[in-house]
Amino acid sequence: MSDGKKLRVLVVDDSVVIRRMLCDVIATDPSLEVVGTAPNGAIAVTRVQQLNPDLVTLDVEMPEMDGLEALGVLRKQHPRLPIIMFSTLTERGATATIDALTRGASDYVTKPANVGSVTAACEAIRSELIPKIKALCGRRGAAPLSGVRTLPAPSGIRPLPPAQGARPATSGVRTLPPPSGVRTLPPMSGVRTVAALPRGRVSAVVIGISTGGPNALAAMLPGLVADLPVPVLIVQHMPPAFTALLADRLAKVAQLPVREATGGERLGPRQVWVAPGGSHLVVAGGGIGTNLRLNQDPPENSCRPAADVLFRSAAAAFGGNVLGVVMTGMGADGQKGAEAIRAAGGSVIVQDEATSVVWGMPGSVVRAGAADQVLPLDQIAPEIVRRVRHGRTPSA
Repeated sequence: MSDGKKLRVLVVDDSVVIRRMLCDVIATDPSLEVVGTAPNGAIAVTRVQQLNPDLVTLDVEMPEMDGLEALGVLRKQHPRLPIIMFSTLTERGATATIDALTRGASDYVTKPANVGSVTAACEAIRSELIPKIKALCGRRGAAPLSGVRTLPAPSGIRPLPPAQGARPATSGVRTLPPPSGVRTLPPMSGVRTVAALPRGRVSAVVIGISTGGPNALAAMLPGLVADLPVPVLIVQHMPPAFTALLADRLAKVAQLPVREATGGERLGPRQVWVAPGGSHLVVAGGGIGTNLRLNQDPPENSCRPAADVLFRSAAAAFGGNVLGVVMTGMGADGQKGAEAIRAAGGSVIVQDEATSVVWGMPGSVVRAGAADQVLPLDQIAPEIVRRVRHGRTPSA
């Protein structure tokens, strides 16, 4: 850290072996330190009060108080504390992780499987965990998003009681109370807050998103009208076991049908497709024959699916009739794709820093000069609808 202080991490896991592994991994970075450990959620809640860590890693399945219950308590007591869930690459683990993200977890790291050795397991954890700790702690002072709608809990899991002051749930969807202190950043040099409409029609909307994505998408997608006359394609950085669950959850809050792409789908109006984890999603063909395809090409930006791959293919298929959207997430995925969309004559809007969990992806687009607009989360869906409707009759 720039001030010389180390980031303080509390490790919570019921496995002695996993706690030791996480402690060893974190100790490899001189800017981090483990200030304590806990074997279950109840002890973790107490130790957060005692130790005031900068970040908590939290296992899901633990005795006495599991990770989901502990997450609920910690979110009420420490709404700005970054919490990373430590989950398994199984259907059960994916379900619990998606639920944790919808209840306020900042991000997640998957436990390595079939890596062959302890050394390989530690390296897999280190490469994923340490960058997330640093990125999330960089946002420690940011206020929670205002009015964010969270995804419904899966069947069989008791939802947490609403926080004090929260509005009543509507149609099974909880709304977080708007916190004080959320600010919108002033317009950036060279980026218009209200951009001119595109010269041509928008034929497709492509979205790239990562850290903080499930709740951001749950807040944004319901604002897309049920008669939206174009397809919406989403790359959310997640493993294969997670994206189908995410699509199912989003379908419950969106006005449009949301499905995980399997390849071969014909693109048309009133569709939302989520790229499956582990595969790139690309647009093939053009005009009436446009469809979706999946491939196993090498990862880009260490990601598969990658927003850059989708964005480039959409620009090739639709030319200037593409609207790109880059939302909260680590890294720079989406920057080169946004540049390709702009070069083809399309437009790009990005989520602002104040409402992003991590402003890596959208920030990289702004710094590259490839953003037409920078908008807070609650203005993204209305702007998409405005741009899509431009030049169309109500029935078009």
